Amino acid sequence: MDKSAAERRVIELNQVINHHNERYYQEANPEISDYEFDRLLEELQMLERAFPELLKSDSPSQRVGGSVTKNFPTVVHEFPFLSLANSYSREDLEDFDQRIRKLWTGAFSYTCELKYDGVAIGLTYEKGILVRAVTRGDGAMGDEVTPNVRTIRNIPLRLKGEGFPNTFEIRGEIYMPLKSFEQLNHQRKLELEDLGYNEDQINEKLFKNPRNATAGSLKIQESAEVAKRKLDCCVYALMGEYPGLESHFDNLHLAGTWGFPVSKHSKTCASLSDVFQFIDYWDEQRDSLPFEIDGIVIKVNEYAVQRVLGNTAKSPRWAMAYKFKARQAYTLLDHISYQVGRTGAITPVANLKPVFLAGTTVKRASLHNADFIAEMDIREGDYVWVEKGGEIIPKIVGVDVNARKEIGQPHHYIEYCPECKSPLHRKEGEAQHYCLNANGCRPQICGKIIHYVGRKAMDISSLGEKTIELFVSEGLIRTPADLYQLTKEEILRLEGFKELSTQNILDGIAQSKEVPFERVIFALGIRYVGETVAKKLAIHFRSLENIRNATLEQLLEAEEIGEIIAQSVFDYLRNTEHWEMIEALRHAGVKMELDADAFMPKSDVLAGKTFVVSGVFSLFSRDELKKKIEENGGKVLSSVSGATQFLVAGENMGPEKRKKADKLGVSILSEQEFNQMISH
Repeated sequence: MDKSAAERRVIELNQVINHHNERYYQEANPEISDYEFDRLLEELQMLERAFPELLKSDSPSQRVGGSVTKNFPTVVHEFPFLSLANSYSREDLEDFDQRIRKLWTGAFSYTCELKYDGVAIGLTYEKGILVRAVTRGDGAMGDEVTPNVRTIRNIPLRLKGEGFPNTFEIRGEIYMPLKSFEQLNHQRKLELEDLGYNEDQINEKLFKNPRNATAGSLKIQESAEVAKRKLDCCVYALMGEYPGLESHFDNLHLAGTWGFPVSKHSKTCASLSDVFQFIDYWDEQRDSLPFEIDGIVIKVNEYAVQRVLGNTAKSPRWAMAYKFKARQAYTLLDHISYQVGRTGAITPVANLKPVFLAGTTVKRASLHNADFIAEMDIREGDYVWVEKGGEIIPKIVGVDVNARKEIGQPHHYIEYCPECKSPLHRKEGEAQHYCLNANGCRPQICGKIIHYVGRKAMDISSLGEKTIELFVSEGLIRTPADLYQLTKEEILRLEGFKELSTQNILDGIAQSKEVPFERVIFALGIRYVGETVAKKLAIHFRSLENIRNATLEQLLEAEEIGEIIAQSVFDYLRNTEHWEMIEALRHAGVKMELDADAFMPKSDVLAGKTFVVSGVFSLFSRDELKKKIEENGGKVLSSVSGATQFLVAGENMGPEKRKKADKLGVSILSEQEFNQMISH
């Protein structure tokens, strides 16, 4: 395809994809399948890679991200981001209403809006195209996060309709839908479990609520990662003067005609009584929403009244935020049980009389550790207050001591493992108790094998958790190495297993012998060794034998290996039982060393050349550029030095890095020049 034909097709694809984006994200009424949509987007990306000059900032391909931002520039707001006065009672709102009526004796109305629990953003458009996105910051200035905001599907990159100013700003709230939040924390939990963190540590590291997750997402340096978070936005005000607009509600309607996501739940209220009805309705119904709200925003609707009321130094006098109280439930703590994790960590759990709270029925709540139980003086049979204000896991926030029928004794934390009855151990300075019987405690045995067969490890998809637990109970397996000794006859003897399902299990186990060495390291379940660390160890040492023979100092020489990880690897591989299991895996045919051609260059175009990559790019992400360099025989350095030959420079590259490159005589390449270099 020549450039002229490609340009016509790119324009057509832009129009078609934008149409389907709007149907899906704005109207919730898709016309095509996800597969068909992805094919259109892939075609557009392919054409933009082939003809880089056709890639525009408002292209739908920018939704998937790819750019890397090392620093987020600080931008001064043209219109200060004022904060809203908060109210927690009807009396506050009555006082607010009376203050307005003292200054304005005529008729007026209110606009009531849901208070999305997210991050405020200012979006600037020039000639209908999004050019800048800036966070609220301290109100006077904020961080520019434009590449990340471009990945948010319901924020228009190009406006539709007509009548919008040549340059203007619109304000809104970026938030994470509950479904996206649950998926994010679920994935985070699995990754932390794979690294060997106990449940208490995992709960500490999970995002506490969608707002925190949103704020963290907007500051991720890799915009492709932001795209995976599936954020949304709702706008709430056009900034500046707009002739013909007389009210805030008109303002919202106008923004909607240009393609902005405007809340369908906003409503005008003629009186304070109507405002209270709106608040009461959403206080009851907020759990039915697919996103978190933490209150209602009440604004004087008419601009003429707003101008008379004016602003204080911090807040508008014509608006107030009514904040909902955190949701709590009062219920009986029936009994305390204990769970054993894959690493032997013990987690106490409160088993509650079922109670409905924030949209779900709560039956259990984590009690974290012995210190938490002691500090709260939690006892079986207590009545407790449970809260789930954005938390994934409900938490006990109070104990009704007055409801205790008997004084009794404080809860006695268990001293022996609830599964294998081994004495529990607690290291000095740690809050968690551990069962050290790793090879004789059933939950630990099952957990290690479940991790071993996982999708990111050996990927034996035919083996589910229930099947593994059954095999362990029947005495067929105790370590991952035992999987390779299973026979068809042994499995067929078990109830519920037929010829086909049995063969699928055996085939999956056999195919796992082809899994690359770096994933085998990850599958072993060494504490703190995730996918990335496993890959670094594989590349640096090339075989498990070499890793085992390495000293602590030599382990620390590998990229991204710190003292804690090095000590964990060192201890694991010098454990006799672990090494015997590894030897059994080797004997079964599992790969214990790196393939000769693994991570080897695909060409020698860049052989002997050294590169530093810096800035934000359009054709590739920064990681993709580094991968291209290594695939073609080059070496990537972390900083500009006398050993650097080339600096691949993108937008927003730090001036000091360029200055140092010029001083050292380093050749500076654009992204397009680098692409031509590897094409040759």
